[in-house]
Formats: sequence, structure tokens, C-alpha cells
Amino acid sequence: MAPTHGSFAHSLTRRRLLALGALTTGAALTASPAGATARSTATWPDVIPLPNGFRPEGIAIGRGPYAYLGSLGDGSIYRADLRTGEGGIISAGPGTPSVGLKLDDRGRLFVSGRDSGARVVDVRSGETIASYVLATTTPTFVNDVFLTPRAAWFTDSFQPTLYALPLGRAGELPDASDVVRLPLSGDWSQVGDGAVNANGVSRTPDGSALLVVQSGVGGLHRVDHHTGVTRLVDLGDAAPLTNGDGLLRIGRTLYVVQNRQNAIDVFKLASDGRSGVFQRRITDADFDVPTTAAVYKDRLYLPNARFTTTPTPETTYSVVAVPA
Repeated sequence: MAPTHGSFAHSLTRRRLLALGALTTGAALTASPAGATARSTATWPDVIPLPNGFRPEGIAIGRGPYAYLGSLGDGSIYRADLRTGEGGIISAGPGTPSVGLKLDDRGRLFVSGRDSGARVVDVRSGETIASYVLATTTPTFVNDVFLTPRAAWFTDSFQPTLYALPLGRAGELPDASDVVRLPLSGDWSQVGDGAVNANGVSRTPDGSALLVVQSGVGGLHRVDHHTGVTRLVDLGDAAPLTNGDGLLRIGRTLYVVQNRQNAIDVFKLASDGRSGVFQRRITDADFDVPTTAAVYKDRLYLPNARFTTTPTPETTYSVVAVPA
């Protein structure tokens, strides 16, 4: 997508980007496992069943032992109790997909809506409290979302653009006209013909930049959130992050979910996110094309999207837990 034209529009966009500030740490925004002090999860289920035909993709977990999952089918939001595996629909879908999810400490779920933009759901009432059109160009595939203290950042797999919803100092949601559109440049080279480009998004350990995985080419990019200039992260001799999907960072540890590889590659990042060292690969016999990960206590939770299985109303789906 081309930058906004006109001196006034450019100046306005610049002010909005600067207002987003540094990507500094917020209490509910950087996950950290509490295995050393938390009550044991040894008796909790390792596989949590979801409704047949649900077609999960995104997952979000907050301070409590509950996972929120979105349906690629009708966009419904399902809440699962991590302790028992039981759950139910808390918000009926709008009939369009729910893809990436993030939950803030106010009980608001930010939902990527593929070609329908984004919405914000109150998980206590199940009501949609705001909706946003993000892209101004088609085709669009709003894929994942990441929260910083002052913004919700969204990726678009079909456009070389990031979108931001600026948040007020007390977390106030923006007006529809306040959406920021940040074209990607630098090392970013968009792949066409329906390929998945920008996918999972996180931030560097020091909060100075965003991290975005480009699925189709397997690259991890460090993105200046003021300018959109990207630089490939030096991951040494690690294999390309082919089919890289969700990103989860805990401290300097970055988990990269590779969906069709049924694997999570784990890296130790430099503080500024310019380089990383491969640590290990996590696999599990219960993985069936997991798409992303969220953490609670000493466990990672991943939804099985089962992209290699033709979906039907009777297709089974689940969430898999593995040690973090």
C-alpha cells in the first residue's frame, strides 16, 4: 500500500505514529510463565477439545486460567477453562472469520477479522464494543494482532502494511478515523499471487521495534514502528521460518510457530531484536497444524487449525498444551 498523500495527511500520520510512543513493557502485555511459583498444572488436560466444526486459528490468554479462541468459520469466540478443558461460546460470531486475538487487562479482546478489518469484544458480556476498517486497498487479510501500552498493531498478509489502533493513556479506544496505516519498506519484499506475507507480530525485548514474520519466504523482520523500515533479523544458520505463523515472546525467548511443520522453533534474541540464536525445536504428537501460541504458568497452548484436513461440520478440533 502506498503512503498517504498530501502534506497535511502525511503530517497527521506522522504525529499519530509518534504518539504511539515506545513499545515499552506493560504489565499485561509481555507474557511470563510462573512455573517456579505457580500451583502445579500437572493434572490439567494436555488436550482440550473444541466444538466440532469450530475451525480455530487465534488464541489469547489473560491473567486467569481461561483461553479465548476465534472461529475461522463464523467468527464466534469460545472460552475454555484450562484447568478442566470445559468451555463454551461467549460471543456469537458476525459471520466473518476471527483470526489473531489478543486480550488486554481490561477484558477487551482485540480480534483480527481477515477481510473485515478488526473488532473489539468485551469478554465479560460477549458484546462487540468497536469495529474498524483497517485496509484501504484490496485484497486484504488482516491476520494477527499485538498489544503495546499505546496501540493495537495488526498485520495484513496480502498488503505490505501494518495497521495501528492508537490507545489513550487510560486505554481509550480510538475513533474509526484514527486508524494508522504504516507501509513496510527496507528489507521487506512482498510476495504476490495470494501468498501469505506478514503474519505473526510481537516486539523486541527492549521494546524499541516490532517483530513480524513473513510466512511465504520464512523471514523474521524487525520493524521500526515510526517509519515502517524493516531489517531482517540475523538468525545465523537457522533454517528459514517457512510457514512461520504466530509469535510469542517471553523475555528474550521468542517462540515461532511453524504451522504445517507442526513445530515451534525457539530463539534467544538480542535485546534490540536485531539477531537471535536458535535454541531448540518443540514438537508434539498431538500437533495438527498449530497456528499460534499463548502462555499460562508453565505451559504453551496452541490451537490445531488442521489446515490439511477438509473442514466439515463434524471435523474435530482441539487445543494442545506443551511445556514452555
